[in-house]
Amino acid sequence: MKLSIIIPTYNEEAAIRPLLQYLQQHTSPGTEIIVADGGSQDATCAIVKQEGRQVLRCQQKGRGPQMNAGAAASTGDILYFLHADTFPPAAFEAQIKKAVQQGIGSGCYRLRFDFPHWFLRLNAWFTRFDVDAIRFGDQSLFVRRNIFSKAGGFNEQLLLLEDQEVIGRLRKIAPFTVLPRQVVTSARKYKEVGVYRLQGGYFLVYGLYRMGVSQEWLVRVYKWLVRQ
Repeated sequence: MKLSIIIPTYNEEAAIRPLLQYLQQHTSPGTEIIVADGGSQDATCAIVKQEGRQVLRCQQKGRGPQMNAGAAASTGDILYFLHADTFPPAAFEAQIKKAVQQGIGSGCYRLRFDFPHWFLRLNAWFTRFDVDAIRFGDQSLFVRRNIFSKAGGFNEQLLLLEDQEVIGRLRKIAPFTVLPRQVVTSARKYKEVGVYRLQGGYFLVYGLYRMGVSQEWLVRVYKWLVRQ
């Protein structure tokens, strides 16, 4: 089974090189890595090329469209969607392939932040439970290509919560699992905005989403909550 790692980026010059170098150390030679860029204005694309990796310049900006474009351009049997500031465990490739061989259609990892704040540790602790309300895009997502196709990919109409929404459709087709290891993700946004303010904003946006509030209003609420 071939693994295709798809990384959506937009102005990620500070994060992308360390991630690509880490992946170089922890993947097999046949693993495909595609950086799906949404029109970065910084050095993101140049850095990716310097690291010898493929840059897919997407026509439409947004995580959903970019990840769909990356999936369409990939050739792997398993798709692995990974944020540019998130590091999977060292043995992730073998762990993902083993899960798929055991009949799992899609899944993710538990979460750990790179900032030792008690609230973030508590927040991350809950990600071990298989509950869609506490699924975060930072936990990464692996999915068999045929399952992803049957589900229709990411909903490109969504401006927020596209990672959570797709999981509900994926688990209707084949088993979903939370692997018993952790990805390490950056807490940079929490540091910029404030831990409690940002997390409260996430909870509010998710609650409004479940109530059927439009994506445009969710974006307005989110931007208002996180403004500094």
